[in-house]
Amino acid sequence: MRLGVLDVGSNTVHLLVVDAHPGARPLPAHSHKAELRLAELLDADGAIGPAGVDRLVMTVADALQAAEDKGCEDVLPFATSAVREASNADRVLARVREETGVDLAVLTGEEEARLTFLAARRWFGWSAGRLLVLDIGGGSLEIGFGIDEEPDTAVSLPLGAGRLTSGWLPGDPPDPAEVKALRRHVRAQIARTVGEFSRSGRPDHVVATSKTFKQLARIAGAARSAEGLYVQRTLTRKALEEWVPKLAAMTADQRGRLPGVSEGRAAQLLAGALVAEGAMDLFGVEELEICPWALREGVILRRLDHLPTASAALN
Repeated sequence: MRLGVLDVGSNTVHLLVVDAHPGARPLPAHSHKAELRLAELLDADGAIGPAGVDRLVMTVADALQAAEDKGCEDVLPFATSAVREASNADRVLARVREETGVDLAVLTGEEEARLTFLAARRWFGWSAGRLLVLDIGGGSLEIGFGIDEEPDTAVSLPLGAGRLTSGWLPGDPPDPAEVKALRRHVRAQIARTVGEFSRSGRPDHVVATSKTFKQLARIAGAARSAEGLYVQRTLTRKALEEWVPKLAAMTADQRGRLPGVSEGRAAQLLAGALVAEGAMDLFGVEELEICPWALREGVILRRLDHLPTASAALN
């Protein structure tokens, strides 16, 4: 069957169309995305302003039309931290529903962490042992740990790259004092969760998802995306620690010229790097592997798990 998953995230609204059925890996067929940066559009009261809501409604309508054009039998729509934490979230969701017919399911931070963990577990398999999964989004950082498909521990922290950039790093390039203050803030937030994870033991394999980690791995020397999904890509703490001061000294335009860094995400890359550095250091991670699958694939896999299999239909 052909499914669409509509992800209203803190940075982008992304429709991923896949061909999928129970027992098989989802095969990407089409991708449609628009950068809205909702995490940066919140006003002083924490609400998404009228212009932002207008753009969101229009973008969701466009994505729905793309899903229909591509022959999707069903669309799985969800929203993450930017909508979840908006003070006018109920009004925003109601307007999207009234004008597009799309009923956005708002995921909790823990649900994001659990679904991302599921995607990573399916990608790497049981042989990976105990997994520690890190995901840096525009609005939040998700962390999951466990040996099964459901993580034993899953948390979400308000440490997204977009949120931190708009709130802590207004300069371009940023003021060194602001970078130091953000580093302290990030490390303090992550440190509060480390004990909760350490009680479960050391991970056998550490993996990371998200555009931020992919870009950091790329500038540190990982293979280009054009070389395919199945090429192993890693990021070491040593390489990341070498890159953080370089990124801090650059303007957003200069970061946007680095290999693999998109113009729209360049401004957020330093904040994302500080979160990645803090997480790797505090969790004692020397190297992690980039996972091609993340939250959207987790949503699809969970949906497929609830579809009847051919053998069940025969019984």
